[in-house]
Amino acid sequence: MTVFDDLAAEQERLAGILGELNEAQWVSVSGAAGWTVADVVLHLAQSEEAVAATISGAGLPSRPSALNVDEAMDALVRSERAAPAEVFGRWRAARRAAVQALRSADPGKPVRWIEAPLKPATLATTRLAETWAHGLDITEPLGIEWPDTDRLRHIAWLAHRSLAYAFVLAGEQPEPVFCRLTAPSGTEVWEFGPADAVSRIEGTAGEFCRVAAQRLAPGEPGEPGEPGEPGGRGLRAQGLRARGPRGATALRIVRTYAA
Repeated sequence: MTVFDDLAAEQERLAGILGELNEAQWVSVSGAAGWTVADVVLHLAQSEEAVAATISGAGLPSRPSALNVDEAMDALVRSERAAPAEVFGRWRAARRAAVQALRSADPGKPVRWIEAPLKPATLATTRLAETWAHGLDITEPLGIEWPDTDRLRHIAWLAHRSLAYAFVLAGEQPEPVFCRLTAPSGTEVWEFGPADAVSRIEGTAGEFCRVAAQRLAPGEPGEPGEPGEPGGRGLRAQGLRARGPRGATALRIVRTYAA
């Protein structure tokens, strides 16, 4: 299975859930602040359209210089809101086009993306990470099951690979960090980074990926998160351990998304 296969599988899983939602659920509040479920799906559709566009050479939508990435994405959603059925159809068409474009792109040629050019496989990994994270935003408030799968390996890899960028973004000096994560299946352990690194993160892949996606706050076992805290929905990771001089810092700044 390639990352393109896993991206398609994650999107198909989400499509199955969305296809069962009623009108009230579509317009209900999601886990993404200020957005309904329909808004989240619209954002995913816009993002997949951008993937297909940039691979085709059409380029990315322009972003007002006064807005950061999150502000620009929010403005775009607000400007294109539509009925749930229209949004759902738009996303289904966009996600198929994006996966097809990623599969057919030159694997060794980076394509333009939000903060830096990415090779198609890495771009597909970012799309998998966003689809999974927004799946949480949709399913958790509605009480729908969204169990972790071993597709999280791609997302954990992305989070670890992005640590150097995250350190620089936070004004910190990048240092090697070793991650040892238990897969959702419980039968595998995934390792990223140099095994002799002094700074380490250990625990479950599910919590690590949620922290990296800012859907869970890092912290000591049982310690409640503060309302409004980045990544905090009133909860902190209970199964992650940060060790060494930069382990806690790495866990605080880790991300799977652009600034």
